[in-house]
Formats: sequence, C-alpha cells, structure tokens
Amino acid sequence: MRIRGKQQIQTVSGLETRPTASRVREAVFNIWQFEIAGCRWLDLCAGTGAMGAEALCRGAAVVIGIDQASRACGVIERNWRKLAQPDQSVRVLRMDVVRGLEKMAGEQFDRIYFDPPYASDLYEPVIEAIAVHHFLKPRGMLAVEHDKDRVLPQTAGDLTIDRARHYGKTTVTFYSVLESDLSNCTH
Repeated sequence: MRIRGKQQIQTVSGLETRPTASRVREAVFNIWQFEIAGCRWLDLCAGTGAMGAEALCRGAAVVIGIDQASRACGVIERNWRKLAQPDQSVRVLRMDVVRGLEKMAGEQFDRIYFDPPYASDLYEPVIEAIAVHHFLKPRGMLAVEHDKDRVLPQTAGDLTIDRARHYGKTTVTFYSVLESDLSNCTH
C-alpha cells in the first residue's frame, strides 16, 4: 500500500483488516490539510495504520494507534517507526479500543480517526468515551468512517456533527466540540 508520495507501507495479509480506501484517505487529508503539521493524532481501530502513516508523512508530531489485533499492531508499529522523523513520536496500543481510551484518559488530540469494522457495535461507546474524557482539544475534530446506511448520534457530550462526506458506500462523519463549550476554554 502506498501513502503520500511514494512511501510504501507493509499491510496485514488476509481479510481480517480492511484498509481505508485511498480515495477516502485522500479526501480526509484534503479536508484536514492545514491541520496535520504538528498535531497530536489518534488512530482508533487502526487496522493497517495507513491513516496514522499518512499523518506522519504530513508532519503530525504525535501519532498513537489502538487496535486489538496483535499482527496488525506489529505491522503498524514497524511502518510508523520507519516513517517517523526524529522529532515525531509514535505509540501503538494492542487492546480493545474502549479499554484503550479509558487507559488514555487525560490525553488530548487535535485529530482523531475512528474506523471500526462497519458491522461492529463500537460506534456509540467510542464516540461517547471520546466526549466524556474530553479527548479532543479545542478546535479538534473526530472523523468516524462508517457504512453510508449507519446513523450516528447527532451529539455526544460536548461533541456535535460538523459535517458528513459520502464516498460510494462509505461515509465519514466529522464531529467537533460544540461552539458554546469552546468559549469556556482558555489558551
């Protein structure tokens, strides 16, 4: 699999892991193109790690991934370490995504990408956990990849749907922190 430029990354063999389609990956990074350099990136249900790898290639300062598949985590870690520059930090946690979020409570991110198996029941618990633990920094954004027929909650805690983009059978729904909650933040 190729990511930005000519960088090639290793993938997990078999059908267990579904990579984000290159068309979707490109669209998300076009939307966030001016927000990646120097950001803290969280990749949930990281799968092949392509989204985190792309974030690294575009200058993310910190990239953290969570996936429960042991083989996938090994491949992700190797790919990310190969791509990371000396001033970039990478970490891969092998565990259930909800448990991983509980373990990481207190950390904050500029961008979060969440791409679980489309038929999973992880969507609502993970979106809720992100809201409850305030994982998004002010002006941060969460992108959730899902089947176009799945309906996601309009709001969860301090998160609200900002927009949704459709790419064939795939939809990416973007959440941001409610504007009223931003006025309470200080920089």
